[in-house]
Amino acid sequence: MARPVVNEVQCKSAINRVHGMPFKWSLNPYRGCTHGCHYCYARATHAFLNLDADDGFTSVLFAKVNLAEVLRRELSAASWKRESVSIGTATDPYQPIEGRYRLTRAALEAFVDFRSPASVITKSTMIVRDIDLLLGLRRVASATVCLSIPTVDEAIWRATEPGTPSPAQRLRAVERLAAAGINAGVAMAPLLPGLSAGEAQVAATVQAAKDHGARFLWSGLLHLDPGIRDHYLGFLSERFPDLVDGYQKLYPGRSPLPLYAERVAERAARLRNEAGLDERSEPRAGAGETHQLALL
Repeated sequence: MARPVVNEVQCKSAINRVHGMPFKWSLNPYRGCTHGCHYCYARATHAFLNLDADDGFTSVLFAKVNLAEVLRRELSAASWKRESVSIGTATDPYQPIEGRYRLTRAALEAFVDFRSPASVITKSTMIVRDIDLLLGLRRVASATVCLSIPTVDEAIWRATEPGTPSPAQRLRAVERLAAAGINAGVAMAPLLPGLSAGEAQVAATVQAAKDHGARFLWSGLLHLDPGIRDHYLGFLSERFPDLVDGYQKLYPGRSPLPLYAERVAERAARLRNEAGLDERSEPRAGAGETHQLALL
């Protein structure tokens, strides 16, 4: 893969208000992501920049170089109530350019200094670099880390998340974080119909999370918003063409048909409960099932 182009930009705000999600506030140091996950809903955001959701998303990145300065101003405001902020809700805060820009580390330093809680979601093992800050934040407020591990099937991982560390590496990161005393768990999301949402696949991922000391596990199904639908179906037609017709029936809109979504949610909850894992937040059930995907 060619080296991505990184545009250094100035942000007007660091913390963003979020609606319709389990969290109220988000922070994203970067736009675009070299992890290249084919299901990533954030691909659609590149359209706002007149860039495409395909190669443009992975090859043209944006680093908010004044993020720490703006964040500190926001955290020091009298109106800030020290509500938890979720870091990395759009693109990965520990993608490789974090090694150069260190914007996520600077953000964590600000949260520690202002005793304001935060959580992080990432697919990157780079997060273990910041164990010191996460422990510091845990002492003065609260800190939660969620490693996104949709599947432990290496063939599915290689096909769907081409730029990410392996599931085994991410599980070892969970183990290190949890052993250090950090509230670390697994996001088994998005589960992909026909690829990672089956009984055996889900059971394997849940068991691996338990075996590596995850404090919690939550899951959710793939959604196909308009900006990502064409890219994901194009990916399927190239790599898993036998699934395309079933997906088109299963996803008449952004969410899968209700019966299928309910069955997968029940499967994930049952296997999580059997493993004795807590769920940090309830995933949203999407919608349903078709005969073509009845065995998925």
